[in-house]
Amino acid sequence: MKGTTLGKIRAYWLGSVVCMGGFLFGYDSGMAIAGGVLTLSSFQSDYRYGSADKTHTNSLSVGLQQLGGFLACFIAWPLTDKLGRKKSLMISSFVFCIGAAIQTINTHSLAAFYVARLIAGLGLGAATVAVPMFNSEMMPKAMRGQVGSFFQWFYTFGIFVSYWIDYGVARGIESTNPSQWQIPIGLQLVPAAFLGLGMLTIPESTRWLTKKGKHDEAWRSLQWIRADSSQATFNEMEEIRLGVTAETMATEGFHLRELLEGENFRRVFAAFAVFTAQQATGATAFAYFGPQYFNLIVGDGDRSLLLTAIFGAVKVVACGIFVLFFSERLSRRQVLVGGAAFMAACQITTAAVVKSFPAPSGGGSTVAPSGIATVALIYLFVIAYNFSWGPMPWPYVSEIFPARIREPGVAVGVASQWLFNFVFSLTTPYMISSMGWGTFLLWGIFDAVIAVLSFVFLKETRGLSLEAIAQQRFKAGSSLNDPQANRKDDILYTEHHEG
Repeated sequence: MKGTTLGKIRAYWLGSVVCMGGFLFGYDSGMAIAGGVLTLSSFQSDYRYGSADKTHTNSLSVGLQQLGGFLACFIAWPLTDKLGRKKSLMISSFVFCIGAAIQTINTHSLAAFYVARLIAGLGLGAATVAVPMFNSEMMPKAMRGQVGSFFQWFYTFGIFVSYWIDYGVARGIESTNPSQWQIPIGLQLVPAAFLGLGMLTIPESTRWLTKKGKHDEAWRSLQWIRADSSQATFNEMEEIRLGVTAETMATEGFHLRELLEGENFRRVFAAFAVFTAQQATGATAFAYFGPQYFNLIVGDGDRSLLLTAIFGAVKVVACGIFVLFFSERLSRRQVLVGGAAFMAACQITTAAVVKSFPAPSGGGSTVAPSGIATVALIYLFVIAYNFSWGPMPWPYVSEIFPARIREPGVAVGVASQWLFNFVFSLTTPYMISSMGWGTFLLWGIFDAVIAVLSFVFLKETRGLSLEAIAQQRFKAGSSLNDPQANRKDDILYTEHHEG
């Protein structure tokens, strides 16, 4: 087998193993959304709470997971720096398994369940920091966007799988049987174990090993992932050493204030803004509260659940098509700008239609043409999201930082993802009940603002090595096809520009 082919297989394997953290994130989140485990009568009976406490229980279960994820971002940063990416992900997997195991045990105690949700959130949060760093540091530049986007693809697949498992146990197991809710929760242990044990099959990050002075081990790591020991791979290793050494020697002894200085601050703020924008598109709110949104469009009734299930399938297919066929063929910046603009058009048009032709309160036996049109717009919206702001922030944020501040930079970005995930999941039910069609308009305005700001501020990174990105000024004007702008950056890295 040729080295390049074997190298691609190993790169895909590494990406699949580490992005199992994305599957866990999606599956675990799916249990708390409408129609999930927490709505099963067997769960409510075993944990002894009534319908009046449903909203409170769901909010705490979702919120505590997100709180754990947010806090873990700042714990994971020093952990990944000290122990490396592999061990950090193994620890994350172990912590998540503890939380999942406690949740699976029928303790009859909501307090114990809440603590377990927090513990699982800590494991998930730490994984969401380590995964994008590990991916970006190990992938060849031609595959970094594609494999980095695996995280979102696996996330959508996790939500999709959890929905149908919840649906299956609700239909196939008696509501008096505790296994009705224990099976879907306990199944989380399978992908969590795959994530932890899968680390034993892959090497540590080449760049982290180089940063720690373990040069022989770093060389073996790069040879393994590239399946090659030719002069080209040796040159890449030398480039990594030079880049990491230059960054380390430039300023010995990292201090937090460095994140607020010049170029560093631009990159940190960009990471924070990109993940905040990801949540502000409205797609996460749709993932959590799909049935409620579809009730606004087609009225009350069971069809909103079916539309939500189809919505989940569309996400998986759309994200898969983008990851496999388009992620490395399209400009990062153009994808983010164009995706936000298209989503804005879909949401604003949906708001106009729903306002002009409100859904019947009783649901009705058939869906009106206006309802069909708005459902189609929402599906187009989620396709655009999974072609842009769903998968792209993960590789983009992980690749914009120099090695010196990559851990804290990615941690800040992912922390904003968890923070605004919490904010919008908490506020969306109230937005839907109080604003109605105005909710679609609000998301549309957000998307339009995101498109403009992305066009003005985001820098293109496709086709550049991490070292080249680190050496260039972080500005929107630089691109792979702009030689005048590139000449203003470090000339040592012009050889890495493509196209």
